[in-house]
Amino acid sequence: MIDRYSNPAMAGIWTIENKYRKWLDVELAVCETLFEKGVIPPEDFRAIKEKAGFDVGRIDEIERETRHDIIAFLTCVAEFVGPSARFIHEGLTSSDVLDTALGLLLTEASELLLEDIDKLLGVLKRRALELKDVVEMGRSHNVHAEPITLGLKFAVWYCEMERNRERMEQARESVRVGKISGAVGTFANTAPEIEEAVCGRLGLKWAPVSTQIIQRDRHAQFFTTLAIIGCSIEKIATQIRLLQHTEIREVEEYFSPGQKGSSAMPHKRNPISSENLSGLSRVLRGNAMAAMENVALWHERDISHSSVERVIGPDSTILLDYMLRRLTGVIDRLTVFPENMKRNMAVSGNLLFSQQVLLALIQKGLSREEAYRMVQKNAMEVWSKRGDLKDQLKADPDVRGYFCEEELDSIFDLDYHLKNVDVIFGRVFGEKS
Repeated sequence: MIDRYSNPAMAGIWTIENKYRKWLDVELAVCETLFEKGVIPPEDFRAIKEKAGFDVGRIDEIERETRHDIIAFLTCVAEFVGPSARFIHEGLTSSDVLDTALGLLLTEASELLLEDIDKLLGVLKRRALELKDVVEMGRSHNVHAEPITLGLKFAVWYCEMERNRERMEQARESVRVGKISGAVGTFANTAPEIEEAVCGRLGLKWAPVSTQIIQRDRHAQFFTTLAIIGCSIEKIATQIRLLQHTEIREVEEYFSPGQKGSSAMPHKRNPISSENLSGLSRVLRGNAMAAMENVALWHERDISHSSVERVIGPDSTILLDYMLRRLTGVIDRLTVFPENMKRNMAVSGNLLFSQQVLLALIQKGLSREEAYRMVQKNAMEVWSKRGDLKDQLKADPDVRGYFCEEELDSIFDLDYHLKNVDVIFGRVFGEKS
């Protein structure tokens, strides 16, 4: 998936080098805190701070023997530091480092995702304002309903993505947590104030209570949030795909010079980005399910969650980053065909005004049931004969008994449906939109 929407910064978060860097950051934060508490002598802390490092190849070599990644890492670091390394990892368990470092990685990834959402919001707002008065047919059950504007669709998407931004902030906070509480969370070989100081140094919150691990409901919230954002992306992508149907063709993904749509059919212009995004959203939902399966672990900890998170951590964050960036590109360059919208509205022969006729008859004194029967009878004639509702009503003596021709003409007023568009936009974007 290497194209213009791939983000090296997000991929860089999940390199093995950065993972070990975060592990070392945690270990050094603990050492600095212990030094301040007088546990580590000054000369030893100086040696740790100046010499601590690692070599990825050497860690791999050690792990082939130890079959334990943290021990391999610590052994490698000790080779850099020398005798003072005996103070590194003092009182800690592996998950103190692993879970706290994961909090750092997910927080880092969250910041990029929030930036992506902000960029998408900017493009959605620009296109919404640009298309505010471009009228198109509203559809329910995929059938013509009443008119809307294309800008209103974008306003709906904008609001949903604003909610997703709030969810993303909450998800970031759910995993922006560390723990330095030892093998079963009892602080047997450390102290709560050490945990609080270390987490503060790292920009994390500390878990009020933990077992050997930070509880995985936090991570389930994070990955389900990514999946929900993916659902919103799929919703937008699906709408674009529907509106790009040949028979509809109200919008179209940008088709660049030299682009090809089919190996067999030279005429094809396919919504490939939207189809891609619809498919990728399924991966996010699958990963969210895996994260939920991680919540129920045995007693104070097992490691069934670890293998899952090594996959879904990088995959879901890199994937959503890609999806948000790609959708932003689609929306930014989406081609719009207002003339096709007018053509499509005309297809149903003014049936879009049926509710206005219904309400006008009720205002004339008819019961709702009688007015509905009268309008539906004429509407079904239009459906079956491809006529026009206004002409059909003018030819119906029952209807003409309630309206003169001028009154009937006035009912078929498109502006009636759009009179509150500015109000809606004011709600979404502010009064000056």
